[in-house]
Amino acid sequence: MNPSLKSVSSPLFGDDALAPRPREIRPGAVHIPGYLTPEQQAWTVRAYAEWRSGPVPAHRALIGGKPMSVESLGLGWHWRQGGYTPSAPEFDGARPLPLPDWLARLAARAVADAQLLTEADLTPDGPFEPDVALANYYAPGARMGMHQDADERRRAPVVSLSLGDSCVFRLGNTEHRNRPYEDVRLASGDLFVFGGPCRFAFHGVPSVLDGTGPRGIGLSADDGGPGGRINITLRETGLG
Repeated sequence: MNPSLKSVSSPLFGDDALAPRPREIRPGAVHIPGYLTPEQQAWTVRAYAEWRSGPVPAHRALIGGKPMSVESLGLGWHWRQGGYTPSAPEFDGARPLPLPDWLARLAARAVADAQLLTEADLTPDGPFEPDVALANYYAPGARMGMHQDADERRRAPVVSLSLGDSCVFRLGNTEHRNRPYEDVRLASGDLFVFGGPCRFAFHGVPSVLDGTGPRGIGLSADDGGPGGRINITLRETGLG
């Protein structure tokens, strides 16, 4: 070995330089970086642009009478505080757009791929058949507080896809909003699935890392987009 290299630490091999690998964060919670190709990300960003101007447009839902900082829309079902409804009273009873078949198939495949990385049973109620997608847009400065996804009647996992700016995703415990929790950086194209013992873990997004999104998918300011982050979560409501 070259003597000059024996004790030299190189940034070429630091933690930030090495490509992240798929991993199980804890039993039932799986992170697969780069799950969507740049082409798939661009397709989904274009699809979101159509969804947000649909009969139930992207809007800031009310929580405790106060608007969330993210803009939200549902596909398949409308979500408002208290649960899912087939139509949106806030928009004169308009029905949301249906859940696209390609997105449902993608989510089912994602669960199958995540299941390969965990011994926890992600689908205790049977095969994953999502019937709703919630698409949230985080403008620069938006965040989401710690909460549980507990409006569904089935224990099917939650599938999360990230587009645009990276974020800090906080995965907590199933008992309360406080510690212990773990922060995970989710980048554009990443997949995160949580189910099994993690299905009802509190989770949130304390920060979005502005300006970290990739060029070429139509979301960053360099592409003429608005910047920010799009997060699409797919679930199985059990509402029939």
